[in-house]
Amino acid sequence: MRHNYFRWGLRLLLFIVLAVIVGGLAVMYLWNWLAPDVFGWHTLNFGQAVGLLVLCRLLIGGMRGHAGRHLHWRARLAERMEAMTAEEREKFRAGLHARCGWRQPQETPPASQNADT
Repeated sequence: MRHNYFRWGLRLLLFIVLAVIVGGLAVMYLWNWLAPDVFGWHTLNFGQAVGLLVLCRLLIGGMRGHAGRHLHWRARLAERMEAMTAEEREKFRAGLHARCGWRQPQETPPASQNADT
């Protein structure tokens, strides 16, 4: 059993190292391609690119790794929708559609009303 854990740990470590290398190289090449010409900024080396990745992760994503934590609003919306009556739900949906610019398909009158011959 220990042998399998060791192999799994080595694979995980190799994956992390490869991800850091690929991510760092991608940031470095993209930065050095765009930032000096567009903004007049200095180029980055590999260590600075990896540092920038870590900084962005800390500022934007945190380091906890909770996938889907930003989807808590769905559960709250579902609870609120369940507490509404059918009329309230329909009114809420109509207001949402109006604010978001969604249009309901217009009903076409039957063919007998269209023909005025």
